[in-house]
Amino acid sequence: MSAIEDGREAHGEYVGVGPLDEYPIHQLPRPVAWAGSSDRNFYDRCYLNAHDRTGDLFLITGMGFYPNLGTKDAYVLLRRGDEQTAVHLGDGADPRGGDRMEQRVGAYRIEVTEPLRKLRLVMEETHGIALDLHWTGSFDVVQEQPHVMRQGAATVLDAQRFAQVGTWEGLIEVDGQRIEVTPDRWVGTRDRSWGIRPSGEGLPPGKPADPGFDGMWWLYVPLRFDYFAVVLIIQETPDGHRTLNDCTRTFADGRVEQLGWPHVRVHYRDGTRLPEEATITCTTPSGEPLVLEVSSLLGVPIHVGGGYGGDTDWAHGVWKGEGFTERLTYDMNGPEVAGRVPFGVIDHVGRAVAHGPGVADPDGAVGWGLFEHGILGRHGPSGFTDWFDRI
Repeated sequence: MSAIEDGREAHGEYVGVGPLDEYPIHQLPRPVAWAGSSDRNFYDRCYLNAHDRTGDLFLITGMGFYPNLGTKDAYVLLRRGDEQTAVHLGDGADPRGGDRMEQRVGAYRIEVTEPLRKLRLVMEETHGIALDLHWTGSFDVVQEQPHVMRQGAATVLDAQRFAQVGTWEGLIEVDGQRIEVTPDRWVGTRDRSWGIRPSGEGLPPGKPADPGFDGMWWLYVPLRFDYFAVVLIIQETPDGHRTLNDCTRTFADGRVEQLGWPHVRVHYRDGTRLPEEATITCTTPSGEPLVLEVSSLLGVPIHVGGGYGGDTDWAHGVWKGEGFTERLTYDMNGPEVAGRVPFGVIDHVGRAVAHGPGVADPDGAVGWGLFEHGILGRHGPSGFTDWFDRI
């Protein structure tokens, strides 16, 4: 019998049942540490952001596990003015899943204080940056619609996600500077997703896709207002066909409204694909319009040091060796960075004003959150004809 058939590594260590199996959480007739899919791209990852509503600083961070690749990693992105700093951490994942109960990559860890409501995010000093932050969700999490993308007969993405808006408290340290984080000013959004998503090293492509990838239009806007939260996610093909449409409003008393098929109008900075503001018109169950005017205060290209699609410096799930860390700093005005920005998704500090049902102030309710937008390649409804138009 081979080592694999015996459920052991070559040195004899058992890698099947682990600490997660003590809990009645099984979904398949196998240990929880074994992914339900043999797809190498299976992942389980969280994303979190924080800002103080000024647009002076935007912190984005996340951590992922890739059980079929045997890896785990974390990253921190910090945008201040024209400088963007990235810290990357990577390591091997525990094949028995123990580190998924104690979520840690080197000096970085996430503690679940109260499931679906409170977290603690810690990164002990790494290359001059340290974090000790406490998250409190302001409203219940929102379970989004499943997200599926196919190219030809192949499934390239099949994921589930939940999202939440909330506040932060704690401390950020950057090169000796201490930044106090207080919940009266610091807000943010977070999500956790899992499933199939391109991860790790690239594979031989096989037969070229026919038709090839012509681009996509993406909008993700979770917003926190005083009395409700709105979570919107939309994806469209180059022709404007909507392949993902999900928009809900959650109230403090637990009520959840579906907000229909939002109409979106994005205003881009002249000669670019950079959004400055968007008008989003939603429809409440009673048929009344809820209008969200969203503007960008500061943008972070998450494919510049964040590991998301198109990042040439860092990719989620790639094996970098045991205890890997690095720090990269980007001049956002440098031509080598500016040339990369249009070819990925950008996360903006979003300021929003809501008008319509559920908004008591006649001048509108002010909210804050994430204004995440990417327009890759052609998108007819927006007037972009190819990958390089208006860049």
